Amino acid sequence: MKITTIGLDLAKTVIQVQGVNEHGKIGLKKTLRRNQVLPYFANMAPCLIGMEASGGAHYWARKLQTLGHTVKLMAPQFVKPYVKTNKNDAADAEASRYERWHHIDVYL
Repeated sequence: MKITTIGLDLAKTVIQVQGVNEHGKIGLKKTLRRNQVLPYFANMAPCLIGMEASGGAHYWARKLQTLGHTVKLMAPQFVKPYVKTNKNDAADAEASRYERWHHIDVYL
């Protein structure tokens, strides 16, 4: 199954990853430590990655873009409407993968 869109939620020590295929079926749910993120995405085919904009999001966006991925950031107030359950890291990762985003530019 080819993952086409990924939602990331950044936390202090772990990053929640959720990916879907071209049909919208969830094909990836993973928790990574910060030191595992770049090696993991280096071995993955380029795809669209969405994440909630925060202090560290621009850092991760630049790193992921150097690996060939397309990264889009979403303002936190626009993530909340997409969260289906209680607010937690996994729910935020799922909400961040939607393509109907209000995008924020990545600072280079």
